[in-house]
Amino acid sequence: MEQTIVRKLREIEKNERIHILLAVESGSRAWGFPSTDSDYDVRFIYIRQKEDYLRLEKTRDVIELPLDGILDINGWDLQKTLRLFHKSNPTLFEWFSSPIVYMETPFANTFRTMMGNYFSTKRSLYHYIHMAEKNRREYLNDHMVKIKKYFYVLRPVLACRWILETKTPPPMLFSELMEAELPDALRKEVERLLDLKQNAPEVKMIAKVDKLNTYLENSIEDIRNTLKTLNETKMADWQELNDLFLQQLQSV
Repeated sequence: MEQTIVRKLREIEKNERIHILLAVESGSRAWGFPSTDSDYDVRFIYIRQKEDYLRLEKTRDVIELPLDGILDINGWDLQKTLRLFHKSNPTLFEWFSSPIVYMETPFANTFRTMMGNYFSTKRSLYHYIHMAEKNRREYLNDHMVKIKKYFYVLRPVLACRWILETKTPPPMLFSELMEAELPDALRKEVERLLDLKQNAPEVKMIAKVDKLNTYLENSIEDIRNTLKTLNETKMADWQELNDLFLQQLQSV
């Protein structure tokens, strides 16, 4: 499948007249718990030709391929990427930390060395806690629950706990988050759910796990309360990002 994905990415480069700077796996495969029928969530960062950035008409800053049931491929323009990076967009920290890399250039390592300068504890916490709240509200209240939805709530909750403890971006691999942040009393139950998820289709459902639901609800409330008192005055630098963009543009 990796060869198919790289071939698709090369086709995108040719058809769109772009240069891909980084392409990675996102979602459950990068988190380390794909189901037997999980699709491939491929995300990439690209830069266009110089003249494309000088046109009066606006050029779309996202490229999305139609879903085909197996591949979910889309990417962000470098300008969009750097503007979001300035805002400490947590999605970017995940992409550049993905353990599954399909394509990359020296730009990727340069970007990674800069990530600590733009990481915002508060913004990242808001991102993950909003994700946890939304998924818990939508998916965990019924008697029967899709297994994968538990991880769509548990992962962002553990990510929040990691951020509060370390003040750094959380790792992509769920196993690292679980080892560092999951209470021992829940470990056996979560390991059971992990085994079920990885050996069953995406639609597999189980009876609601009350003990886990209670932990998630209490954690979300605790994190929300902590956020109310959290201050952050860190200022991000535009000049470094402007220089990086111009450097990449000159190399196209």
